[in-house]
Parts: sequence; C-alpha cells; structure tokens
Amino acid sequence: MAGVTDRPFRQLCRRLGAGMAVSEMITANKSLWASKKSLLRANHEGEPEPRSVQIAGTDPKMMAEAAQHNIDQGAHIIDINMGCPAKKVCNVMAGSALLQNEKLVSEILTTVVNSVDAPVTLKIRTGWDVDNRNGVNIARIAEQSGIQALAVHGRTRACAYRGEAEYHTIAEIKSTVAIPVIANGDISSPEKAKQVLDYTQADALMIGRAAQGNPWIFRQINHFLTQGEHLPPPAISEVKQILIEHLYTLYDFYGEYTGVRMARKHIAWYSKGLRNGNLFRQQMNTLEYPQQQLDFTEQFFSQLSQQDTIAA
Repeated sequence: MAGVTDRPFRQLCRRLGAGMAVSEMITANKSLWASKKSLLRANHEGEPEPRSVQIAGTDPKMMAEAAQHNIDQGAHIIDINMGCPAKKVCNVMAGSALLQNEKLVSEILTTVVNSVDAPVTLKIRTGWDVDNRNGVNIARIAEQSGIQALAVHGRTRACAYRGEAEYHTIAEIKSTVAIPVIANGDISSPEKAKQVLDYTQADALMIGRAAQGNPWIFRQINHFLTQGEHLPPPAISEVKQILIEHLYTLYDFYGEYTGVRMARKHIAWYSKGLRNGNLFRQQMNTLEYPQQQLDFTEQFFSQLSQQDTIAA
C-alpha cells in the first residue's frame, strides 16, 4: 500500500469509519530520512490519534533508531513490516523475507520494543511459502518479544497477491497467542468481514486494497457488524463529493505537479465500474493541471444519473 496510504487517504478513511490507519512503510535507513518521499510519508499533521508509523529494515539497531526517530516525530505506535512481498523489499531481506530467519525476527522485535516507550505492533504473512507456513512460530516470538498486536495477511510471501487468502493459519495464530490478532487479506465486503471474524476469531480486521476508490467500505462494515443490515451504497453525488475533496487534499499535500499524478490512480479506482468509466480514465490520464482534473471529474459525474451505481 506504499504510494496509496498517504496522509490524505488515511484521513479520509478515518473520517469514513476506519478505527486506525497505519502510515506508508518508512525505511530504517537513516540516510534516506531527509528525502522528499520519506518526509511526506512521515507527515502526520492534522491526523487523528493514534498515529501508527510502519518501519521496515533488517538491522535491529537501525530499526530501533528508526522507531525512536518516529516517536520523536509524533508517532504513538510503531508498526514493524514483516509482511511486504515486494521484490525490491525482499531482495534486501526486509519485509516478509525476514520470516525465513526467526532468530533475526526475535532480535529485531526485542530491540525495537526495548527502545521505545510506546506500543510496538507487527505485520506478517502466514509464512515464506506454502511449505513453510511458520506464522504460528513468528506469532509466539512476537508475543514473547513484547509486541502488543499482530496483523496477519492470509498469504505467504511466495503467494504475493495471487489466489485467495487463507484464514486457517490466522485462526491457528489467534488460538495460540494472547495478544490481539488482526486478520487481513481479501476482505472486500461486509459479509466477508463477518465471515473472517467468525472463522478466525480475530480481534479486528485490516483492509488495504479493498478501500482503494472505496473508502466508505469501513462505515459499511461497521454498520453491518453492529446492526446486522446493509447500508445502501453511496449516491453518485456523494462519490463525486468525496472524490473532489480527496483531489484537493492531494494537491495541497503533494503540490500541483505530483498531486495531479498521484490523483490519477485514485480517480481510476473511484470510477471503476461506472458507465463510460474506461473512456473517462483514458482522457483523465492526459490532463496535466489540477483544475483540468477537477473540471473533468465534475463533468463526468454530473452526466451520471442516480441509477448508476459504483462497482461492488
């Protein structure tokens, strides 16, 4: 979710029902902290509490320094990434590649926990590959190291995002440790949310890709879980309003040039499944200035009727 869960998107998701939002992954490499990308990822101005910052790396001392630095910058929770399957992360043995080395996992977790006076959480996958699903062992190590909560994506590193998430390992982890367990992976509807909670007995759910262009999924799930009934999908007029407000925050956060380019993927997600959406996206990608994007978005959504519905 790096490049997606920036401050504008996190604030939007919180406003629409997410209980907490974790920052984009920040490197433990101190030499990169002053880069424009890292500074933006570490920007939490105006963000509701608690602020959870995710760090990634392989060296226990560097990870501890990164944790301390982000606490000093206003983080309330440090989240350690051992779940990212991206090749550029795993090739340096970070992210989910760490699951292969349980000894190093223990060293990193213990060192980071002991370095900060704040809760430390962990994100993992169910294992390195289908023959090495060691998520239960990693969960035990996490609990013993002082990790306060554990998020588990229901795929191995080798699976990347292919196939369907499996929840058996998450259920086994939940039954093994006493710390809160957060289930993640393919939770894309209120019904699926309830199914995963019932099956895994997890304490909470984490949603990533299903919120892209669909940030109201959090209020829909909350309503279904608490009231046992579905909220109607947002009206086209509300989708337009949410998108335009999102665009303004992107321009303000990134500046006009980068903001326009960051906005393109969000516009594509919001318009998925809508009438003439494909042509809209093609033309949108040729626009270079914020006002052009805003005007074209207004024009597109205004020609849709309330009978048009967003993609499920």
